[in-house]
This record gives sequence, C-alpha cells and structure tokens, in this order.
Amino acid sequence: MDGMTDRIKPDTLPRRQHTLKSAIFCVGVGLHSGREVSLTLRPAEAGTGIVFRRTDLGLDIPARYDLVSDTRLCTQISLPDRPDARVGTVEHVMAALAGLGIDNAVLALDGPEVPVLDGSSAPFVFLIDCAGRVAQDAPRDVIEILHPVRVGSDEAFAELRPGAAGLDLAMSIDFAAPAIGRQALSLSLTETGFRQRLAEARTFALLAEIDQLREAGLARGGSLANAVVVDGARVVNPEGLRGEDEFVRHKMLDAVGDLALAGVSISGRFIGHRSGHALNNRLLRAVFADRSAWRLATTEPAWASYRAA
Repeated sequence: MDGMTDRIKPDTLPRRQHTLKSAIFCVGVGLHSGREVSLTLRPAEAGTGIVFRRTDLGLDIPARYDLVSDTRLCTQISLPDRPDARVGTVEHVMAALAGLGIDNAVLALDGPEVPVLDGSSAPFVFLIDCAGRVAQDAPRDVIEILHPVRVGSDEAFAELRPGAAGLDLAMSIDFAAPAIGRQALSLSLTETGFRQRLAEARTFALLAEIDQLREAGLARGGSLANAVVVDGARVVNPEGLRGEDEFVRHKMLDAVGDLALAGVSISGRFIGHRSGHALNNRLLRAVFADRSAWRLATTEPAWASYRAA
C-alpha cells in the first residue's frame, strides 16, 4: 500500500500494535472438512500481521483479502502458486482477533481449516483472554475511507463510506424462513461491543439445504453443537438461540472477520444488506483498487503518555 501516510489523532484509536502474551492451543473439527485440526495461537513481532502457518506443509499464508480463494459458506485463503496451501473458515478467529485488538499473531494449524469449535467467536475470545495481550513498540496503521465504495449483486450489497474514527457497522438480512425473517443491527466495533453483542453469535444453516451441502463436500463437520439449524419457523437446536437477533449478529461477526483481511484496521462505516463472504471480499478488492478511496494513517507514537490495555 503506497502513497502518503498521514497521522490520526492520538485519542481516536489504540496507538500501539498488540500481540499475544503467550501461545495457546486448542483442538477441534473443521466445519466443512470434518477433519480434526490442532490450532495454536502464537505471539508475533510488530509488523507481522496475522499469518496462518500450515505446519503439515511448512508454509505460511498471510491473512489478506487478495489471497481469498473461495467464499462458499466460509472465507478461504490460499497461496496463488500452491492451491493445496489453503486455510478455510478463517472468519471467526479473524473476527475475534480484530474485536480484541490483536494486530500480530501466527496461527499454526495442521490441516486445511480452522476448527469451528461452537460456531461462534466466543471460544477464540476465551483463548485470547487466556493467552493475554501485550502492547508493542510500534504504531498501529489504519486505513481511513475517503469516499463511498459499493459492490452489489441483485438486492444484496456491501459498502464502505467515510465515518468517525473507528469502524461502525450496519447489517440487515432477509430470509424466507420465518425463524430468521428480517433482522437489522448497527454497532460500533469496540472491544466491549464485540464481546457483548457479536462474539457468541453462531453460524447457521437451513435444514433443507444440509444434505445438498454435504453432497457438495461442505458442512461435513457441522452439527447442532457448532451451528444453529433452522427448519422453517423452528429452530432445531434444543437450547434455542442466544438472542432473537443471533442470525444478524453472526452475519455482522462474519463481516468483521472478512474486513480484518484488509491487513490493518479500517476507519469508516460498513453497510451491508444480505451481504456474505463473497460481497465482503469484493468490497475490499474494490476499495484497494481505487487509490482515491482511502489513505493510510498511523497513530502517533507518543509512548510516554500511553498506558497499554
């Protein structure tokens, strides 16, 4: 990302980059592959960004929007010259890292998909809290949106436009299934807001589509333990929902994870209607293809007056 680098006000966004204090480990099943995968979240030096490390292949895959290779029901990244070097379902852990302000980490895993765990970001939030967070002696870079950029398909659209410091989000959905219906949510992406409103929202699926998904090689690891399943007006899960608007909250959680693939924090307003992984990625590609739509800002490195979170 070339071009002029400006300074943003030191009181508008976290000033320093952050990483994990220590490594932490979990094991789970991939939502689509059905394979058991081991995942370790490790600290990384300032400027590293988020990197997925396929330990079984000995390859690193940076968490970047331009490496997204598949958006069917999840976001998958891969290396252009090594299509086998891929990592699927990155959005939930990416959302947790972004929501808790982790800029730099290496996510080491021994398979092609991040474990789905309970289908939300809450288990990753728990892991990050257990590992701890530490500030680093490097300023945080921020992408400021300068004019609206919008992509769409039929009635669905995703847009980034200028806004106040930080990332504000507005998401609306409209499903024929009465259990979901029309839902809308607006939220400023703060750590508190992410923890309280988004982190626990689980992925969901329609019961009538599950067999078709599995025939297509998807959702092989899906179950009522890691997804909300809807059958018309009925939620199949015995425990019910984690709030009536869990569906739109999960769609917003997905958007946070997808937008985190920008590689830096975004300062602007995201608006999505019936937006999913494909449109979210198309939006980032459109923004970065238009050099007039953004500028790279950096926080003031005034460490003497700063107390790390």
